[in-house]
Amino acid sequence: MATYTSDPFRDIERFMNSTLRTPNTAAMPMDLFRRGDEFVARIDLPGVDPETIDIDIDERTLTVRAERVADSTADVKWLSRERPTGTFARQLTLGYGLAVDKIDADYRDGVLTVTLPVSEESKPRKVTVNHVSGGHVIDAPAQEAVSE
Repeated sequence: MATYTSDPFRDIERFMNSTLRTPNTAAMPMDLFRRGDEFVARIDLPGVDPETIDIDIDERTLTVRAERVADSTADVKWLSRERPTGTFARQLTLGYGLAVDKIDADYRDGVLTVTLPVSEESKPRKVTVNHVSGGHVIDAPAQEAVSE
């Protein structure tokens, strides 16, 4: 006969983690990929006023902040409220080899697209090997063994 024991504290914590707490990244889901000589981050920001989007670069950290304002709650009785509101932030640690002075951002249809180009110095390139033909041999006198 199988028995089931319940730990009410574990059950409450599981409920809290799965329903009430949302991770910071849940409010700003992101896709990050490389396309040719650039990296692209696409961040979902539906319902965000474009005027509240702020992108900063400090050292090697790119920070994206945005705000989603709550609807007026004066005469409202909420039945379900799942859309997060407030100020959200997402940080990316940038590697070396990016042209940080040429980063571009575009907000369209609720999606922020940040394009991070690879710097010219970091792009792969070929090195030409020069071949000198008809070299000459240099003769050096042989050294005699030193005996002690």
